[in-house]
Amino acid sequence: MDKSLAHTRWMCKYHIIFTPKFRRKIIYNKYKESIKDILKDLCKYKGVEIIEGHLMPDHIHMLVSIPPKMSVASFMGYLKGKSALMIFERHANLKYKFGNRHFWSEGYYVSTVGLNEATIKKYIQDQEKEDQMRDKLSIKEYENPFQG
Repeated sequence: MDKSLAHTRWMCKYHIIFTPKFRRKIIYNKYKESIKDILKDLCKYKGVEIIEGHLMPDHIHMLVSIPPKMSVASFMGYLKGKSALMIFERHANLKYKFGNRHFWSEGYYVSTVGLNEATIKKYIQDQEKEDQMRDKLSIKEYENPFQG
């Protein structure tokens, strides 16, 4: 579903995978619900929608919709940094296993999830119709520069 900001319509979906330090199998045990709640709260605070999310024993898959005003890199820095602090705050015993502030491994995987061709064509056609209506152009005045 498209979202909008003032004069912009957008749909920026990303598939993200990230792991705990040393791929420790820690997410599924007693910390699973806590980590899930922390990630949901942090995403909500930044206006990021979690479309789908799966917590695996040693990694996390998320399909998220990130507003275009925020880069994926800045969002991931925020998500991993803030969540690590919150996890250690709630579960102080983990500081000894992971070292303070180093719950997540350094990197992450990200891929874009795009629109299909039919959706793009329809969007472009709808935009042309909207522009014609807005500018009150007649059909004679309007010529498609990409045809002919």
